[in-house]
Amino acid sequence: MARKTRSGAAVGIIANPAAGRDIRRLVAQASVFPIAEKRNMITRIFSALGAVGVSTCYMIPDESGIADRVKRAIGLGPPDGQVWPEVEFLDMPIEGSPVDTLEATARMVARGVGGIMVLGGDGTNRLVAQACDGVPLTSLSTGTNNVFPMMREATIAGLAAGLVATGALSQDQAARRNKVLRVTVNGAPRDIALVDVCVSDETWTGAKALWRADSLDQLFVTFAEADAIGLSSVAGLVRPVSRDEPTGVAVDLAAAPGAARTVSAPLAPGLMAEIGVERVVDLEAGVPHPIRLERGVVALDGEREIAFGPNDRVAVVLQPDGPLTVEIARAMALAAREGLLEHPAAARVPS
Repeated sequence: MARKTRSGAAVGIIANPAAGRDIRRLVAQASVFPIAEKRNMITRIFSALGAVGVSTCYMIPDESGIADRVKRAIGLGPPDGQVWPEVEFLDMPIEGSPVDTLEATARMVARGVGGIMVLGGDGTNRLVAQACDGVPLTSLSTGTNNVFPMMREATIAGLAAGLVATGALSQDQAARRNKVLRVTVNGAPRDIALVDVCVSDETWTGAKALWRADSLDQLFVTFAEADAIGLSSVAGLVRPVSRDEPTGVAVDLAAAPGAARTVSAPLAPGLMAEIGVERVVDLEAGVPHPIRLERGVVALDGEREIAFGPNDRVAVVLQPDGPLTVEIARAMALAAREGLLEHPAAARVPS
């Protein structure tokens, strides 16, 4: 029997128009994720959220076409038999930078959303995680190197997110607390990563995506899967570690020719690289690991973010206090067990 749910439940949607369209896809000749499909995913999410009683959906405006296409779909109305929540686009300035995601997330949290759905890659999820203030995320993969978000049908993800947002399922039942990597510079907190921190001897941030294998020096991961793509795949192929284990992995890298071990790793779609491995150790929670280069750049979830020099002391520490994420399969299994999507048979009218 369905438990009592919160009335007026709201969900936020952050759809990154740039996700899945960066330089890694160009150099690997990989396909891009079109704006039209992101719009279609969002309208399927509307149907799912409406079906489980979500009344309001907040969205980030953008200048890349997603918002305009969604507004046109709203104007046409939902397909027959579907119910959509009221959709409100946040009234906020758009800079076309990561600031937009941080600001939109903070505004959604201030409006009391019960969940935030993220359509993007690892980088988009990292930004939302910085500002979500404990609100559970439901992450759908539309980026380039996707390890943190899942590749799931948007309708099912919307159902799971909506069931948690309305209180039909509790966060304790249906959400996971994720590990996180925290980067400090000269002892002060600087930034976070959800999947990996990679140190490169390049000395500029430039194009954000980090994909040149010959520049890599150290790699730290919260989890690493052997079937993953991106920088974390290096750790996943030499010492896999799951999302549920309390530890992570640290890998010291070396030039592939002459290295003690070499691994062929998929750094991006269609982009294989030979990576030399010098040392692999477990990354214990709460223990700072200093980086060994004197100068270079730190990439967070595959994107260059922090340049450092000889006067900087940079360290990486694994912590268990990352964002909550809705576990879609678990949520739907619970919904089936508890009959949350069942409805009583209509009463028969006497003839």
